[in-house]
Amino acid sequence: MREGLRGLTTRGRSFLAAAVAAAISSAILGEKDLLRVAVLLAILPLLAAAYVGRSRYKLACNRSLDPHRVPVGASSRVVLRLQNMSRLPTGTLLLEDRLPYALGSRPRVVLERLGAHQASSVAYTVRADVRGRYEVGPLVVRMTDPFGLCELSRAFPSTDHLTVIPQVTPLPSVRLPGEYAGSGDSRARSVAVHGEDDAATREYRMGDDLRRVHWKSTARTGELMVRREEQPWESRATVVLDTRAYGHRGDGPTASFEWAVSAAASIAVHLRQAGYKLRLVTGSGADVDASEVSGDGLLLDHLAEVRLDKNVELTTLVQRVRQRSDGGLIIGLFGSLSTAEAELLAGLRGNGATCVGFLLHSSTWLNLPEKARAEADQAHGAAALALLQSGWRVIGVDHGGRLPALWPQAARGSQGFALRAALAETVAGGMR
Repeated sequence: MREGLRGLTTRGRSFLAAAVAAAISSAILGEKDLLRVAVLLAILPLLAAAYVGRSRYKLACNRSLDPHRVPVGASSRVVLRLQNMSRLPTGTLLLEDRLPYALGSRPRVVLERLGAHQASSVAYTVRADVRGRYEVGPLVVRMTDPFGLCELSRAFPSTDHLTVIPQVTPLPSVRLPGEYAGSGDSRARSVAVHGEDDAATREYRMGDDLRRVHWKSTARTGELMVRREEQPWESRATVVLDTRAYGHRGDGPTASFEWAVSAAASIAVHLRQAGYKLRLVTGSGADVDASEVSGDGLLLDHLAEVRLDKNVELTTLVQRVRQRSDGGLIIGLFGSLSTAEAELLAGLRGNGATCVGFLLHSSTWLNLPEKARAEADQAHGAAALALLQSGWRVIGVDHGGRLPALWPQAARGSQGFALRAALAETVAGGMR
């Protein structure tokens, strides 16, 4: 009841004030009819307060998100189910779900009435253009009586989370360098180029299983030959994301860092689908072994929350990758590098690793004067050349570059040599 009295609206308080005024007038004028009016005016807001106050504790709410993980720019549907647990019908209900600013304005929905033990569902959509993990809720319900004399608010404590992941772009299938490394059973090494008849064989040794005898090779050589044991190999890849704040330019969803995060997500998903055992390392400290989990959810959740770090250095990133370097393919997504920083990345080429670097020309995300643009281009070319000389395969990325068009350059072929020559000419021209 006390809660109901505190929730009296301006109209309800006006009724009480009018009741007091009528009671005083009745006492002064001796009019019993005014006293009856005063009692009626006082009873109405009190009954409304009791009615709303009782209903306040008889509501149940459930929220569901479909889906709970969406890419940047996509929408999620939020369904609110409200149930009246009491035997009395409610008055008008105003539902307001609290949302962070990035998900838009707070939705407000009006339910005219809920009968005894009746449930009703309402839905709205949210959309985010910025990566992150957002809290949806709590739900605030404002309850009022039919006359609008009393209004109470109740906040349900339950909240849900919507994860906005980077945009994942499908990539063309290409033959990548350094496909196989180590041992395992994800892929079998190809031991023949013409079929089973040309399987790799060796001479029979005492103790070999006779079931491994390769009779065609035995007939051809005149000696007993057995098949070699299959050498199961596995494809391993490490995706390295540079999170140095001073290496990236631009703001909001169109910043160079957002391009790098989206590219990291696209490459990671593409390699996992191709059968790679994947590892993700970021400058912010994340080290995710995606081969230990099923699906891409954990990987994308980490990329949804990764942020630029003003304190991270490239040496720290190199150390994190080398803590558990097991060869294979390393794909790095780097912001602007100095020549010295590019040379530091040579330390990742140990243990037979093949390194492919997407080097973002982050200054192209800014409008620079002509002189500053020339200096930035020269610095970018010098860093790319230093990275090439360190043994990396380098793919330059300018503002507006599309990953599906750049991805084939990571494959084996002549693109790498053409790029080396082009970058060398760029640097030489800048020095002249």
